[in-house]
Amino acid sequence: MILPSLVLVFIFSYGPMVGIIIAFQKFIPAKGISGSEWIGWDNFKYVISLPDTFKVLQNTVYIALMKIVTGLVFPLTIALLINEVLNKFVKRSIQTLIYLPHFLSWTILGGVLIDILSPSFGIVNDIVKMFGFEPIYFLGDNKWFPYVLVTTNVWKEVGFSTILYLAALTSVNPALYEAAVMDGANRLRQTWHISLPGMRPIIVLLATLSLASILNAGFDQVFVLYNPQVYESGDIIDTFVYRMGLISAQFGPATAIGLFNSVVSFILISIAYYLAYRFAKYRIF
Repeated sequence: MILPSLVLVFIFSYGPMVGIIIAFQKFIPAKGISGSEWIGWDNFKYVISLPDTFKVLQNTVYIALMKIVTGLVFPLTIALLINEVLNKFVKRSIQTLIYLPHFLSWTILGGVLIDILSPSFGIVNDIVKMFGFEPIYFLGDNKWFPYVLVTTNVWKEVGFSTILYLAALTSVNPALYEAAVMDGANRLRQTWHISLPGMRPIIVLLATLSLASILNAGFDQVFVLYNPQVYESGDIIDTFVYRMGLISAQFGPATAIGLFNSVVSFILISIAYYLAYRFAKYRIF
């Protein structure tokens, strides 16, 4: 049953890895991989010499770390709050509403956000102007853009992660809550001493696995929302590779950056899985 999936993985994931050799060539499409000149580490040296490289790396790590932290804290908090709702209809309605954005692509959400955050007719800036403040150019100001990325990412993905924590809460023995009530523990005490310890394995697992995405700040979202005005704070490795490789046709340097990103991600994934096994007993096989 998994054979078709394995075939697709080998064709689209492992097959293209042959192109890694371009990172060590002065690649010319007309000559192909076999005819292009071998230049060793020159592409890597060129990339490192670019003034934007370290800023792009800094942006990527900064945005990714904020997404990781908010992607752990907000779903956990919302799951605990939803768990306190007794009315099943209200609980399911809230779950559905916060889960819906997960199914929408960033192409669709990007158009919605551009309208909502517009400095001239966006509803957010209409509210800002109601309080007597100047409109904010959220998608054109380097000070605001990274936080727009993080906030909108939380809005889109918080529902999916919340479901994981709610599932973990169902495994907590209800008798523990009953015993806590008999001992006079309020809801806050029950959450701190029963709910959170019961969710600890999934919290540790998601936290450790998220380390693997520290160099992945979300190409789709950034590509849809950013523009040249916010390259300074919003340009990440994936968008940098896109512009260098597909727009500027610098295939060798772009492949070099992509290879560096892949190697570091592989190391981080290995560390993440080791930590997941060490602290949460999670194993792939």
